[in-house]
Amino acid sequence: MNQQATLIIFHLSIMPLENLFGSKGKLVLSALLVCAVILELAYCQEEAQQQKINPGRKPKPSITKLGRSTNKSPRAVTAKPKIKTTPAAPAQTFLTQVLNRGKFKKVVDSISVQSGDTLELRCRGKPVQWSVPKYLEEDDEGRLSKVQQERYGVLTLVNTTGADTGEFSCYPMYCEDTDCRKEYDKAVKVFVFFPDPQELFVPSADYYEAIQLRTNWPTLLPCQVTSPQAKVTLHREFPPVEVAVDGTEISFNVKRGFTIHRPRPHHAGALFCVASLGNLRQSSTKYMLIYVNYPMAPPAPVIQASSSSVTVGENLRVSCSVVGEQDVAVEFTWDYPGQQIGRPLYTQDSISPVGGGAARQQSQSVLLVDEVRDVDQGTYTCTAQNLQGAKSVSTTVKVVPKRNKNHKN
Repeated sequence: MNQQATLIIFHLSIMPLENLFGSKGKLVLSALLVCAVILELAYCQEEAQQQKINPGRKPKPSITKLGRSTNKSPRAVTAKPKIKTTPAAPAQTFLTQVLNRGKFKKVVDSISVQSGDTLELRCRGKPVQWSVPKYLEEDDEGRLSKVQQERYGVLTLVNTTGADTGEFSCYPMYCEDTDCRKEYDKAVKVFVFFPDPQELFVPSADYYEAIQLRTNWPTLLPCQVTSPQAKVTLHREFPPVEVAVDGTEISFNVKRGFTIHRPRPHHAGALFCVASLGNLRQSSTKYMLIYVNYPMAPPAPVIQASSSSVTVGENLRVSCSVVGEQDVAVEFTWDYPGQQIGRPLYTQDSISPVGGGAARQQSQSVLLVDEVRDVDQGTYTCTAQNLQGAKSVSTTVKVVPKRNKNHKN
């Protein structure tokens, strides 16, 4: 039996499998063929021998399975291609409020936490940074804690008061080695109200607050309430009257206060807010509004000398002018050659209206140099400045000797 099997192995190319005797012999040949393909002949001969001795034993599962029909050649073993996996996208950052008894609530644009209760927020990310109202950043009296867990950050504020009302933000951090920076575009924010039955406005240490009204620049009156249910109105101190809030010229946002969108001179004066909730009615800090005609852009000065060439002993005038919006102050400063020897500065400043449709004015400064000397030759620079910025312009003046009257051509 063993000699016949060996003879069959060496004459596989001649003898068809049908001449094998019995199913046991076919199974031995199949195992040997597969082993020869993967260059493990010695190991497979041992398997075949074991299969003869123990006919009931099946080949190891690591060997490629053959088809049922014995007249088919075994399939070649091919390794499956490795599929490159891309790292999963970072999870979206979101805030969760931790409630009593282990309950969690995903926060929305704003939430209310009763004054005296504990605020606990969780922000998914590793690591994260927190931003809190300025009052808490300066002095939280040990009531505020920030802890970084493995997958999220935790902010806890205990013994809360109405003064804690404001915006709380969580910033996921992008880190490379030890260098980390905030991902501002992925920040999540929530405005937290801390309703206080005794304080409708967030307390302020100032009785008066001066605010500048700038032309074409929105102005905010930050009378912040502690409860979103409070009704808030705007009032003028003198004469005592309620200011109309139409949503266009003046609007109100419960998280910010009143905004004057296009300040005008008639908005100036002492204003304050009044909040009412239930039977409680309170007034805010007073805001002293000061109107300033704020320019749209820095000045564009033009400089011109009375002459580019001046004879010794003659007088020189260098003018610097700016055409701009009416009631916008322009300040002029000069640099001139005579400064080096201490020659004093003499200027004449003036403002005059400019004709045309829009109300405009010309501001001008004229530098006067009497009885020019050689030291007055050089560069004259004028700098014009308003609330938006400054710009400088220059011109050069040459001083020539005085002609001798006895000189003959």
